[in-house]
Amino acid sequence: MLIKECKGYELEKEKSNTSEDFFNRSEVTFVENGQEKTLHVLYVRYFDELFQEFTPYNQDPVINLGNHDVYFKDLVALVCLLKNPGLRSRKRLYINAKNEFASYFQDINFNKLPEVFQCIQQNKGFELISPLEFILQSH
Repeated sequence: MLIKECKGYELEKEKSNTSEDFFNRSEVTFVENGQEKTLHVLYVRYFDELFQEFTPYNQDPVINLGNHDVYFKDLVALVCLLKNPGLRSRKRLYINAKNEFASYFQDINFNKLPEVFQCIQQNKGFELISPLEFILQSH
């Protein structure tokens, strides 16, 4: 699987009676078996304020690659896909429970994430051999 792009953004209200401004969307675009797919993860924006609870990151942007900053919302969909490879067949994931959201970040090897964004930044994409490379194995 080739990871081509990871990005996140805050939703803005399209109409005054909607609640889009309470949510963020994170997307990961990848190619598998010659087919390009995108997983859209919609989650409660409040979780962005809590990421220190379930990641080793202390501030946003969480990764600095010199001329490119990676924000927490840019990596949410990637982490979800790594943690649950079954999401490859889905287009959308909606998370509104803090414990469910936090569970995706449990046992993730955060030291390997900059490598993914570095490869994407260089327009090569990241060749994912196995999602297990990103999961910390307990001994």
